[in-house]
Amino acid sequence: MADYRKPGWFTRVVFNGVVAWMTRRGVSVWGSRVLRVRGRTSGQWRSTPVNLLTVDGNRYLVAPRGETQWVRNLRATEAGELVLGRRVEAFRAVELPDGEKPPILGVYLKRWKAEVGMFFDGVSAASSENELSRIAAGHPVFRIEV
Repeated sequence: MADYRKPGWFTRVVFNGVVAWMTRRGVSVWGSRVLRVRGRTSGQWRSTPVNLLTVDGNRYLVAPRGETQWVRNLRATEAGELVLGRRVEAFRAVELPDGEKPPILGVYLKRWKAEVGMFFDGVSAASSENELSRIAAGHPVFRIEV
């Protein structure tokens, strides 16, 4: 199992809170959505802000912090909801194998490196495919299917 990198106080309390608040009111911050997924044991809805990435017409969720609770819940349920304001979109999630992740991780890092770059062990959008492949196992990626 890959590592989980716990967010710092500022990210957890301030940044994620502000992004989630804005997203719930219909303001997407660079593609942000509120991900809702049922807890794997409780069955209760859990929410967290995420960055929704679109590449070649496909949409993806990338877990920069590794094996988070939302990743574990999404693996168990294989479905969730993306929320932007009053718009709620149900989806099915398909986790990508490590070999398919490098191009997605490269685009993700190009778009959000300033926000999440510290979680990618020095790898950036400009890194080689070999470097992106090296870190792929530590960053779950899900393709969103409606």
